[in-house]
Amino acid sequence: MSSSEPSPFPLVGLQAVSNAQNEWVALSFRVPAAPGDALAALLAALAYPDVHAALAPLDYVVSLPDPLALDATHLEQLPPARVVLVVPAAACAEPAVQARCKQLAERGYRVLVDGEAGIHAGRCAIRGMAHDCARELPGPLAMLTMSGPNLARNVGDAARLAEARQAGFDWFSGDYALHPERDGNGGDGTSRKRLLALLGLLARDADSRELEILLKQDPALAYHLLKVVNSAAFAPSSPIHSFGQAINVLGRRQLQRWLQLLLYARQAEDGAANALLPLAAVRAAQMEALVKQRGGDRDQQDMAFVVGVFSLLDVLLDMPMTEIVSALSLDLEVVMALLDRAGALGELLALVERDIADGGALRGLGLDHESWWASQLQAHHWAIQVSRNL
Repeated sequence: MSSSEPSPFPLVGLQAVSNAQNEWVALSFRVPAAPGDALAALLAALAYPDVHAALAPLDYVVSLPDPLALDATHLEQLPPARVVLVVPAAACAEPAVQARCKQLAERGYRVLVDGEAGIHAGRCAIRGMAHDCARELPGPLAMLTMSGPNLARNVGDAARLAEARQAGFDWFSGDYALHPERDGNGGDGTSRKRLLALLGLLARDADSRELEILLKQDPALAYHLLKVVNSAAFAPSSPIHSFGQAINVLGRRQLQRWLQLLLYARQAEDGAANALLPLAAVRAAQMEALVKQRGGDRDQQDMAFVVGVFSLLDVLLDMPMTEIVSALSLDLEVVMALLDRAGALGELLALVERDIADGGALRGLGLDHESWWASQLQAHHWAIQVSRNL
């Protein structure tokens, strides 16, 4: 099939859903299709080989515009233990929908209402609410009798996240990780300089001894590195206690990748995980997968990985990307991608940054919908593993 022909596979996106500790608990399926086609698109994505293993152990949040459209054949592809169904509030007033939602609840599905359903929520066996919090929060009594989970959607920044938590939501999705709360004084300047210095060493493939000296000045980073190499992912025969041993276990290439990701591993003051970490892992892994799909060699795949993981450094360090790039010795392709989303890598990064890709842009880059879905699965599987090992 040529890249100019429409892909029979649906265009499906994934968006992370996190708890109050910034840990991923679910993935929301995004389907830019007409209501009648959305269910078919979802089922095609879930029928893809090894999809459940790739996304385990996370739940799936699935919008269901018409609960009456589900039949027994459809339900065979929707594992009740992992699927959270979201039904429109307006539909909950219909007796047929109420009966159908009760049947789904009896099968083990968790059913959320999209918006405020009032008295109809109980008649639909509703467990929680999924509310668009971009403009306003629900009324104070809306979730009073709901056991949850209650999902706050489209949470745009740290301030709205705090408000949603205060309102009683348990799960959160949106761009809030990209707009964290700032302390107003530029953060820890010493730590930021040390991170930039480490990035510079990684960018020029510095000697291991140089990396070790800098790591010793950053106990948190050193701790996370040793935690990684002693995790089940590498299963060393005996505990690893030194940086030199870590290099032998990981290898030079993997060491660089893990150190790049570990820049995001610092916890927030409240003990929550850094919400940027899994997002950086997704971008890096998906960029690498897409370049590999397009025939890129190992060096090009490494460069794509760097673009993905570095694309959030301006948010992490609270610095303009121009200043970050000027402090590092990066390939021109990487610089163009990070600053202007230009060049082949920049075009891919612009796609990866979106929850739902543009079909025309995909075709222009020689990618089809199925390739896009495969890259998302690989990237999210990697991000899940990264999060579990840190």
